Amino acid sequence: MPPAVGEGSARSELRPRRGRCGHQVTRAVGPDVAAAAAARSPKRPARGSRRFEAAGRWALLALVTLLSFATRFHRLDEPPHICWDETHFGKMGSYYINRTFFFDVHPPLGKMLIGLAGYLSGYDGTFLFQKPGDKYEHHNYMGMRGFCAFLGSLLVPFAYLIVLELSKSLPAALLTAALLTFDTGCLTLSQYILLDPILMFFIMAAMLSMVKYNSCADRPFSAPWWFWLSLTGINLAGALGVKFVGLFIILQVGWNTISDLWHLLGDLSLSVVTVGKHLTARILCLIVLPLTLYTATYAVHFRVLNKSGPGDGFFSSAFQARLSGNNLHNASIPEHLAYGSVITVKNLRMAIGYLHSHRHLYPEGIGARQQQVTTYLHKDYNNLWIIKKHNTNADPLDPSFPVEFVRHGDIIRLEHKETSRNLHSHYHEAPLTRKHYQVTGYGINGTGDSNDFWRIEVVNRRFGNRIRVLRSRIRLIHLVTGCVLGSSGKVLPKWGWEQLEVTCTPYLKETLNSIWNVEDHINPKLPNISLDVLQPSFPEILLESHMVMIRGNNGLKPKDNEFTSKPWHWPINYQGLRFSGINDTDFRVYLLGNPVVWWLNLLSIALYLLLGSIIAVAVQRGARLPAEVEGLSQVLLQGGGQLLLGWMLHYFPFFLMGRILYFHHYFPAMLFSSMLTGILWDTLLRLCAWSLASSSLARGVYVVGLLSLLLGTAYSFYLFHPLAYGMVGPLAQDPRSPMAGLKWLESWDF
Repeated sequence: MPPAVGEGSARSELRPRRGRCGHQVTRAVGPDVAAAAAARSPKRPARGSRRFEAAGRWALLALVTLLSFATRFHRLDEPPHICWDETHFGKMGSYYINRTFFFDVHPPLGKMLIGLAGYLSGYDGTFLFQKPGDKYEHHNYMGMRGFCAFLGSLLVPFAYLIVLELSKSLPAALLTAALLTFDTGCLTLSQYILLDPILMFFIMAAMLSMVKYNSCADRPFSAPWWFWLSLTGINLAGALGVKFVGLFIILQVGWNTISDLWHLLGDLSLSVVTVGKHLTARILCLIVLPLTLYTATYAVHFRVLNKSGPGDGFFSSAFQARLSGNNLHNASIPEHLAYGSVITVKNLRMAIGYLHSHRHLYPEGIGARQQQVTTYLHKDYNNLWIIKKHNTNADPLDPSFPVEFVRHGDIIRLEHKETSRNLHSHYHEAPLTRKHYQVTGYGINGTGDSNDFWRIEVVNRRFGNRIRVLRSRIRLIHLVTGCVLGSSGKVLPKWGWEQLEVTCTPYLKETLNSIWNVEDHINPKLPNISLDVLQPSFPEILLESHMVMIRGNNGLKPKDNEFTSKPWHWPINYQGLRFSGINDTDFRVYLLGNPVVWWLNLLSIALYLLLGSIIAVAVQRGARLPAEVEGLSQVLLQGGGQLLLGWMLHYFPFFLMGRILYFHHYFPAMLFSSMLTGILWDTLLRLCAWSLASSSLARGVYVVGLLSLLLGTAYSFYLFHPLAYGMVGPLAQDPRSPMAGLKWLESWDF
């Protein structure tokens, strides 16, 4: 690791340090610089002094950890009602306790851990988590909140240890710990039943493990090296298992690994076999191990959630057949489709759902004012259709008529069972998708016109002309216009109950949007077969669940009057999120970063880019820096560079996302910017102290500067802490409010 100037105070000479796993100064700044610095440095401290220094490190770490836990667990039980997204993740924890299948756009690990924490703390999974503001009453919610607060509390000591490892400076680590301890935003996110503290825990744990195994680079394949390398892989699996945002820390570790292997390849003292061992170790610990653990979380997820629930409709018919309580589980239904059968028709594109209609009409100006046809994700009587011949109204279920199977190429009519209107299309334009035709329900008691006729085709026929339930992939081609029935996946406005648009597309290219299968099938004239043979294997389930999650993530769009934010808002702390309460009688909690901390972080990023660029250009031009400045420059460029990369990877990808975004998405990046701030200001103060001739004056400048930063963040926390811990009473504009005079930006709406 790079050297640093002293630990407790600024010194005029550079004191090189040994890393925990060997000589790191020589590797960082070169043998000549290190030797010159060592020659001028004080004598090596006595063993007793080193023990005292180590005890001081542990005592400071204990103090930082204690303060972090104290701030996070203070008033953890308030408010005793649902706040913000607790309604989602608390409910999902209940689903795990009740073993009820549900769908979420995030991987399962975070919700599983919340459910486990609730179960172990005595929560019975009976609270409904219907909406924010509902009181918990006698239900035990503290176990789940306490678990999230515990992981959120560990972020501070993790950041402390990361900065200490990167800079070898206790003051830099202490400043970083203070920034995160006294940030109201990190505090708020850590106190509720949310995925954010769990995600940030694994991100920071992976970062800490990575810098620890980097520090053991001169002892490869030793027990500490293997431990930290394996722990990095475990934490990568944890981060990705909570949210797909965990991919960003995987990219950072991946870049670090590639860079490390590249340097090893250029070390001619190492044999090709040794380099191969390094490569193999990283493949095993950073690829195979995380993938195995990540896959194992899904195995547990599917094993636990074995009962039918609200997420069934997002998945395929074959998937649903494995869920206890689903109408397809252990079911037996007729195998081949026949006229007169009552069926449901499911779109094969994930998370689009069932062909659906209801009595509501398209509004004026949206094509023909006829009955709406949509797709709907949930089981519903309005999903039922009767399949009939196109040219007769005779009842095919009449015992006097023989059974007649539906075959590939038949012209059919689909009559909506609840409203007796036929599936219909015409040349009117679809509601949302241009150049597609509108699909409606038309007719009275099954009697309509020729625009109700569809030709049914089996895609890639393998079983002859008959149409099989669940197995046959079918297309419905409109006889008059030649268009193909499909779903665009676009969400209709409120007049369409925010269900998904169904259109008839004139483009005949085969896509999953226009391919369907028959799921439910009722026909008393036909024999039944068991559906057990159709249940998918685990790899098929795993692949399908990821396709559904990715599509669900991309489909997250803001609803009417829903507050969202843009990525450029986040670093400047432009606007927060209301967690609870809106008036003077409510318990009000508002997610907003401590403005002093956040604006200091923003300034630090700008200063780092400026100072780092100057130093990098100077070094590239061959400038000879004093040993002290060179050591600090290496700390800034290498340690700070790691943290700047982490900030960029966890921030800039959000500019490319089309999904709905919220302020809380920035907090992983904020952790990296706070660590960068700690290293930057410690380095700046040391450079200022080094430039002064007087040793006592240098020490005074350094200590005063550091104390000013620490006390400033602590005092700003004192001013803004009511936002995190909650307020009741006058609003901010009232002089009697605890937040009076603190609304520094008009966009803050606390």
